[in-house]
Amino acid sequence: MSEGIPSTGQVVVITGCSSGIGRALAFEFRRRGYRTFATARRLESVKDLSEQGFEAVNLDVGESSSIKKGISTVIERAGRIDYLVNNAGFNPFGPTVEVPIEQIRLLFETNVIGPIAIIQEVFRYMAHQGSGRIVNIGSAAGLLPNPFGGPYSASKAALHLLSEVLRIECAPFGIDVVVVQPGSVRSNIAAAGSIGIDRYQSQSSHYRAVYPQILRRANASQLNPMAAEEFAEKLVQEITKKEAPRVIRLGAGADFIAEMAKRPGPELERIFAQQFELDSLRK
Repeated sequence: MSEGIPSTGQVVVITGCSSGIGRALAFEFRRRGYRTFATARRLESVKDLSEQGFEAVNLDVGESSSIKKGISTVIERAGRIDYLVNNAGFNPFGPTVEVPIEQIRLLFETNVIGPIAIIQEVFRYMAHQGSGRIVNIGSAAGLLPNPFGGPYSASKAALHLLSEVLRIECAPFGIDVVVVQPGSVRSNIAAAGSIGIDRYQSQSSHYRAVYPQILRRANASQLNPMAAEEFAEKLVQEITKKEAPRVIRLGAGADFIAEMAKRPGPELERIFAQQFELDSLRK
C-alpha cells in the first residue's frame, strides 16, 4: 500500500496486468486503498509493478497449476479475496473459416475456460467468508456479430451468459457477479491480435481481396479509444459501490454497439457486407 493512502482492508486480484486495462485497473484500485494483487502470465511483464510496491503474482489463466498456485499465494499473503477481476484476454483477428484452429482453441481457453477455472478456485474462499464480487471483463463486441472478429465475439458472448448464470448460482453465498462490456479502450489488443494477420493476404486465402478490411477491423478498437486510465477510474467507481450494476458498459462506442445489436439480422448482414466489401468476393 502506498504511503498516505488509507487502506480499505479489502483484497483485489486482477488477471492480465501486463498492459492496458488490467494495468490501469491495478493502479486505480491501489489508488483507492485496496490491497491489489497484479497477476500476469509472465512475471517479468509486471516486474516494474513489483518495483512500484504492487504485489505481483505469476498466474497463467491457461494453466490449472498456475491458477492454483497464484490464488494460494494471494490467500497465504492476504487471507481473503474480496474482488476478482477476470481481465486477461486474447483476440486473433481474421475470417473464422481461416483462423488457425490452434488460435481459436487458445482464445477460448484464455477468454472462457480460464475465467471459469479462476472463479472455481476463488469461489470456495469467497463462499467461506460469505462475501465477494466477481467482475468479468467481456466486450461490446460480444453483443454484435461482426466480421473478422467472430471467435472473439463468440467467446465474450459466452462470458456474458456465464456471468448471468454465475450471478444466480453464487448469490446464496453472498457473492455478487458483474459483467463489463467495454467499447474501445486504449490497449495492445490490436497489435497482439494482428500477429500473423498477413496470412490473409497470401494467395491461399479466400479473403485476400479484402485484406485491407481485415486489417481495418483489427485496428478498429484503437481508433479514438477511451484512455485506459479513464476507463479504470470510471469502472472501479462503479464496481466498488455497495450495489454494483449487473452490467457495465464503458468505452468509446459501447452504447452505440449495444443499440446496433438490436437491429434485425438481415439488416446487420447488409450493413457489414457493405462495410467490409464482402460482396466483392462473390463469384
